Amino acid sequence: MKIGFIGPGRMGRPMLDRLVAAGHDVTVHVRRREVPATAQVRGLTWADTVAATVGGADVVFVVVLTDEQVRSVCLGPDGAIAAMKPGATLVQHTTSDPETAQLLVGVGADRGIRVLDAALSGGPHDIAAGRLTLWVGGDESVLEEMRPLLETYASPVMFVGPAGNGQRVKLVNNALFVAQVGLAIDAVRLAGSLGIEERTILAAVQHGSGTSRAFGVVAGGGSVDSLAERLGDLMRKDIAVVCEVARSAGADLGIIGTVLSSDAVEKKVLRPAGRSTERHDRAGPPGAADPVPET
Repeated sequence: MKIGFIGPGRMGRPMLDRLVAAGHDVTVHVRRREVPATAQVRGLTWADTVAATVGGADVVFVVVLTDEQVRSVCLGPDGAIAAMKPGATLVQHTTSDPETAQLLVGVGADRGIRVLDAALSGGPHDIAAGRLTLWVGGDESVLEEMRPLLETYASPVMFVGPAGNGQRVKLVNNALFVAQVGLAIDAVRLAGSLGIEERTILAAVQHGSGTSRAFGVVAGGGSVDSLAERLGDLMRKDIAVVCEVARSAGADLGIIGTVLSSDAVEKKVLRPAGRSTERHDRAGPPGAADPVPET
């Protein structure tokens, strides 16, 4: 297929590798001027505008960082939807407000553009292995048409209902993940008060019924104190979206909200990190497998 790709960053790069390896013709839009040489080495076509990236594409992927960036690159007279050919499909992967997904569907329908709200869970290492999780909202028949393409880098690919539901599932998942990280931190505190060393409890619980993927992420860093540097930037962004969406919807975060506002999360996860986490839309050479799940 002919593909337009917006956002070849931390998550986008391994997707590109899988799509090109599967034989698809990919044109990439990037903002940094030094990137074209890298794109050429990988056998990709580079375009310096959104319109040139998506104009002839059958499918357009959006893998940027924020809700604002999604709206910027997709909407308006210079956006992707305005430049896409009728019948093409927009696959939106960025974590964003569910209302943005619904807006894209409405605007796209006026131009004959199909839109899939394809929220993701996993990291670059999952994409490289073809096991990224996708929660897809939108028209199920469009998903089934696009499924072979999405399965180039994702499995499972799950239909979760109308547009917006992909993001809603992702936001619930992220809230639960951070809450579980907070519980893991408090478990280490409890263990310490009982005279058990941090490294001992982190190693032991991974083999017990109290373990979780979140606990494994905490243990994988070797120390609770390393969490903010590894997770802080991504978690702050996503939890802010969770809280805002819940507030707008009048939804009660309940016990999850209590944990998210606890000292364990505020001080050990969400406090400003000493080093910024790499952005989705920042291009560069692929790195080693990242044990931290994408959020």
